[in-house]
This record gives sequence, C-alpha cells and structure tokens, in this order.
Amino acid sequence: MQHNYDEPVYLISIVAKVLNIHPQTLRQYEREGLVEPSRTDGKIRLYSQKDIDQIKLILRLTRDMGVNLAGVDVILKLKNQILEFEKLVEDLRLELNKATNNNSKAVVKHKKSFDLIFYEDKD
Repeated sequence: MQHNYDEPVYLISIVAKVLNIHPQTLRQYEREGLVEPSRTDGKIRLYSQKDIDQIKLILRLTRDMGVNLAGVDVILKLKNQILEFEKLVEDLRLELNKATNNNSKAVVKHKKSFDLIFYEDKD
C-alpha cells in the first residue's frame, strides 16, 4: 500500500525503532519545534514519511556534523525559506511567461521587505 508523503501513519515507537533513537529524542525534537507530528483524537503522535526525512536530516546534522539543536533550528528555517523563495521564483517565471505572451515585458511583485522585478528582453 502506497502512502502519501505527507500522510501521518507511523507511531512514535516505529519511528524510534526504524531510526534507532529513543522515543524521548523524538519528543525533544517536537518540544524544540524541529518536527511537528500529527496527533490522533486520542493525542497519539503519528509521523509521515516527510517527518521521518526531517528527523533523518536532524540526526545527520547533530551526529555527523556536530550541530547543536539551536543550529539545527536555524538551518531548518533557512532551508524552508530557500524552498519558499524557489517556489516564488518559479511562480514569477510562469507569470512572466504569461505576461510576455500578452506583450508585457515585466512582472513586479511587492513583498514586505523588498520588491521583485522580473524582466525579459526578447530582443
């Protein structure tokens, strides 16, 4: 049976066993805000494959690279911000393609702290 990447299906005991870590470590990661498992109505934690991949990254950073949890938090936030910017750039590229098809040459987006201007010179 194939599961959706974001679908919460794994119990904490299974995740701990598969990753060879103590369930308390998973609880600590949750307390630190590094991973956010879903909860059932009975408050049982359920992890998705996406959560497991996030935990694997945390373990790589802490075990292999010696990064502390505060550093992991910063790295994860920067990683998420990069992903958001990559999506924004892709959305703007698509919008610029539409604009150039309508004989417009630029797309301007106003953000909180900056403006993005995409311009395509077809000459």
